[in-house]
Amino acid sequence: MLSSAEKQRYQKHLLLPEMGPEGQERLKSARVLVVGAGGLGCPVLLYLSAAGVGTIGIVDGDTVDETNLQRQVLYESADVARPKATVAANRLRRLNDLIEYEYFPTNLVSENAASIIDGFDIVVDCTDNFSVRYLINDICVLQGKPFVYGAIHRFEGQVSAFNYVKEGILGPTYRCLFPTPPSGLEIPNCAEVGVVGILPGMIGMFQANEVIKIITGIGNVLSGELLLVDLLENSQRKMKFKRRSDAETLAEEGLKTNRKIAANELLPTELSAVELVRQLKREPDTFLLDVRNPEEYDVCHLPGAVLIPMATIPANFDQVPRDRPVVVYCHHGMRSASVIQYLAHEHGYDNLSNLAGGIHSWAEDVDMRMAKY
Repeated sequence: MLSSAEKQRYQKHLLLPEMGPEGQERLKSARVLVVGAGGLGCPVLLYLSAAGVGTIGIVDGDTVDETNLQRQVLYESADVARPKATVAANRLRRLNDLIEYEYFPTNLVSENAASIIDGFDIVVDCTDNFSVRYLINDICVLQGKPFVYGAIHRFEGQVSAFNYVKEGILGPTYRCLFPTPPSGLEIPNCAEVGVVGILPGMIGMFQANEVIKIITGIGNVLSGELLLVDLLENSQRKMKFKRRSDAETLAEEGLKTNRKIAANELLPTELSAVELVRQLKREPDTFLLDVRNPEEYDVCHLPGAVLIPMATIPANFDQVPRDRPVVVYCHHGMRSASVIQYLAHEHGYDNLSNLAGGIHSWAEDVDMRMAKY
């Protein structure tokens, strides 16, 4: 039953014949997990909180960066370097203290994904990481749960609902649309190509709307339909697709592969900024590989670093030496980790290290480090 405070807060929902008290009760009883508290996650979390979803889970192992503030509207300047999941949960409690928040300040990985997702009814994919997206898909398929997908690129976005039962028929999965993951170098994220700040807000609101429709049973859920939004052209269109007969098999095989990778794949060797200073003094011939974009390189770069943007690595990998240590870096260490994985797997490199935290970590008090070490 809705309390008097809930009836007052959600009055405009209660006035809608399609929703009414019954729909609001369903929202109150629902448990929704939002994976990623970034550009997409912020509007999803804000609107699901405002709508009165009873329990909201937040998974994000990242911290707030100043570059996030252009689009991640849950955060402010004072939050920089603080854990996103913690900051988001605290801010949302101030927005609506009638609901519960469970936050996980960690990355969603094969070791914890099944147990975390198991505690929720619906998953909202607000990540920009393909391996995590496929992991969400595979676990949701095997656990029989729907998940709402959103993705953004520059001025364009996509939204759909996967593994949702519509009119008694189980809908398509993410692998029905995209059976195999792309290479980490194939499709850049917004850290590499940029994104207009309002786009994740719009796509995130579409995602929140799909969640509310799934919970309350109203409207037409985007199952078997991919909504494509283009802000530059002010256009929207839908693409229809069907569930594959081997959807469960694809999910099972994908999850097995993910677990094998987690168990057997060596993570890139990482160096802290302090360790890199020591290495440069010990081994001055260390090759510094900058995989950011030219405009980032022009703003600042490590002395002597060679620029080979991430997107051009496949065509220029032979410029990376094999006969001396190579330290790869980007802004925060994610793109460089993908480059190392590609070079190791595709071309057999075994002399690569990743600068943990990227040039951002190097920039913090580097003069002090140089003087000390």
